[in-house]
Order: sequence, then C-alpha cells, then structure tokens
Amino acid sequence: MSQRLKLEIKALNAIAGQDLVILVSDAVTPPRAAEEWLGEGAHGLLARAAAAERFKGKALSTLTLLAPDGAGYERLIVVGTGPEAERGKLDFAKLGGAIAGRLGHGRSADVILSLPDAELSGDQAAELALGMRLRTYAFDQYKTKSKEADEAEPITVTLRAADPAPTKKALKARDAIAAGVNLARDLVNEPPNVLFPEEFADRAAKLEKLGVEIEILDEKQLRKIGMRALLAVGQGSRRESRVVVMRWNGAKSGTQPVAFVGKGVTFDTGGVSLKPGAGMEDMKGDMAGAACVTGLMHALAARKAKVNAIGVIGLVENMPDGNAQRPGDIVTSLSGQTIEIINTDAEGRLVLADVLWYTQEQYQPRFMINLATLTGAILVALAQEHAGLFSNSDELAERLAVAGKETGETVWRMPLGKAYDKMIDSKFADMKNAAGRHGGSITAAQFLQRHVNDIPWVHLDIAGTGMSSPNSETNRSWGSGWGVRLLDRLVSDHYES
Repeated sequence: MSQRLKLEIKALNAIAGQDLVILVSDAVTPPRAAEEWLGEGAHGLLARAAAAERFKGKALSTLTLLAPDGAGYERLIVVGTGPEAERGKLDFAKLGGAIAGRLGHGRSADVILSLPDAELSGDQAAELALGMRLRTYAFDQYKTKSKEADEAEPITVTLRAADPAPTKKALKARDAIAAGVNLARDLVNEPPNVLFPEEFADRAAKLEKLGVEIEILDEKQLRKIGMRALLAVGQGSRRESRVVVMRWNGAKSGTQPVAFVGKGVTFDTGGVSLKPGAGMEDMKGDMAGAACVTGLMHALAARKAKVNAIGVIGLVENMPDGNAQRPGDIVTSLSGQTIEIINTDAEGRLVLADVLWYTQEQYQPRFMINLATLTGAILVALAQEHAGLFSNSDELAERLAVAGKETGETVWRMPLGKAYDKMIDSKFADMKNAAGRHGGSITAAQFLQRHVNDIPWVHLDIAGTGMSSPNSETNRSWGSGWGVRLLDRLVSDHYES
C-alpha cells in the first residue's frame, strides 16, 4: 500500500503550494480568508470561468483555472459546497475526496478551511482530511514497472485554518480511522497466494504493537474446542485454518465488551460445488468481513477508544481436493447442532456459525455484529448501494442505520421470520446449509441466527460493498475497507464510556 499524501495543518499565512484550493457556496463567492491570496484580477477571472463552465457551486463540483500572473501559485481549484441552507447535509469526507481527486500527482497545495459565511469546525476539517487520505490510497506494491517521478512523489497538502488547534486535535482520531480502513483495504487487495489463513493471522497479530491482546487458535486447538463446522470448510486445503481473537481493553475492567465477528475465507473456489471459472479471481476478497474487523480493531486501539471490544475472525481456505467436504455430509457445529451440507459453496455461514457461538459463550458481549461477503443474493436485492442488515434487535439496527447515513456506509434492513427459518430445516439433520435460490440472503441469515442466543445481534452481508464496489469520492480501491468507519461511528456514538 502507498499513501500518496503528506498532510500538514498550519495557520493562515503565506501560501506556498502550487495549487490554491478554496471552498465556495452556490453563490460562487470566495471566502474572505482567501481574499489576500487570490491575486489581482482573480475575482473577475473566477466569475468569467464559472459562467463559461456553468459552474454553480454545487456540492462536490470542482472548477480548475490557471492563476493570474503574480499570484504566487499556479492553479486555483474551486470546490463547491452547495447552498448554505443545505450545509448540514454536506459530507466533508467526500468533499476532501473531491479535492484530492483534482490535485493529481506530485503537487503541493494549500487548502483554505473557510467558507464565505463561516469557518470550518475542527471536526469538519478533520473529516475533510480523512476523505483526502482515503482517496489517495493506492495498492501498487506488486507493480514493478518504473513510475513517473510525479506519480512516485507524494502530494503535499497544507490545510490552512484561522485556528489550527481544533483541527489537529480532531485529526488524531481520523488518522486512526484512515489507517484502519486502509489496513482492511490492504488485506482484501492482497493475492491469495500471499494472504492465506496463517499469514492473515500473523498480520492481525501485529496489532499487539497498539496494545491489542491477540490469541491465535490453530487447528489442534479448534478441534479440541469443537469448531467442526469451520474446520470442515478448510479440510480440502493444504493451508491450515485459524481463528484469531483480538481484544482491546479501553474501558474499565469488568465493563461488558462489544463484539465484532468476521468471515475470513481467504480464497473460495466453492469447494466440490465448484464456482464457474469466470471471475473466480475475485474470490480472494471473500475475507472482507475479517478484514473489516481487523481494520476496526486497529482504529479503536490507535485512537484509544474508551471501550472494551472483541474482534474474532475465522480464517479458512475453501479448496476441492480429495479430503474436501461433500454435498450430503453432516457436520456438528460448536453449538451441538447438526448441519447437512447441501452446497459446499455455502461455506461462510459454517465458519461464522462456530465463531459466533464461541464469541457469545466465551465473552458474553453486550452485542455481536458479524460481517461477511456471504451471498450473491444480496447483490440481486441491493446491488452495491447498501449492505444487507439482518437483526434481532431494533435498537442496534436503528443505530447502525444512523451511523451508515453519517459515514456514507449505508445499510438496508432485511426481514427475518419463521417462514424463512423453516426453509433451512433438513430431513436428516437439524438444519441444512443452503435452501435454494429464493430468499438466499435471508435464509443464510436465518442459519446464522440459529447460532445466536438472545444476545443483540446484527448480520451485515457485505458481498456488494466489501470488494469490487463502485468508485466513490473517497475510494478508488478494489478492496473498499467498507465497514470500518460505520462500526467505529457506532462505537463512538453509543458505547464509549
């Protein structure tokens, strides 16, 4: 991973960048804080350019023009924030992404954190900086061809504020969140011959440097514990399965923890129920849920969140050799319930079944949220615009929905019910792991719910958002790191002491 951004925060003084970035409202009026740097004739030039380009100052729209002679900078980049009346709806992270997207490579820029009618608050400015960090992420470590000098050089951005102190304070937490998101992106983007279960576990263990307690359970320990459903998924691979427990203790001892569980299928062939060859390379991203949990634990620890949090990830590789599980097999999960294998490509729910049961039994958390690239059916239902949310708790579901709107990582609640649950009943075991095409994402969630007791629980199906998601102002990466910001916001809004 490379971060093509060097960020500084300074007071409003001499502008030194090649680019000057100003924020304007729908009136296309420059902020007063920028007046002395715009240069003689800049106002008229801006007005003429805006008219010629039909630039109206719409939120996230941009206009670039050459600076007047003697201005001290080369380009003026104007970024719209929309009308003042709608300022409360403005996503400042997206605003930062829009700015970063116009800077190019190897440039320096000064961004004036002021609007025509108001100064940006420390939190708004920090969100803008977060968006810039997320937009400038690149996963290019396997590219060996020489890069142009201007592409190799990081963008140096100086954020200019009347009072830099609030922005500097707020930015510390945003830097932790950005690092967590980009860690999750790195994990999803890695090729499967590099990131297999043992290697993933080793990378998660590096969180110890931040004070996270790490426990790695190997196959011998998993057999002893009784995670037979999880082990059945990985038995066709020469790579051993792992479960990693990450504990961040940021609240008082004895405070009930919150728990996050991630599906980590580092490569999914479908097993004996082999997937079609076309597009199978994308199945390196079938561990995006585990990547999110790992990135979240990084963010919480790095910003010293005042919460006790548990992150548990089940890491397996689903391969079709002579030892692989077969359709028709019956396995006994950690809960003691038996499962008939209908389709070996419905493997993620087997991993989560054991890990969810283990987490609730071992740690008695306040709630559990699991994330998984679980079903193609959720893409049919929601495309790549929302993650599917399934829950037994109205309160937890609503809090996640609000956090989703605030971060742009949106969720859509899907139904659960007895009629759907009946669809996974088996003739030969307590349940079956697949119930056909109809309601596929719902029956998968019903399967998971059978491995959760009365604890508040949410299942997030991120098959459409965790990998190969559409480009946005804050993401140009195949692995999106989706969920880190969502869950961090949930924790910070409701569960920190």
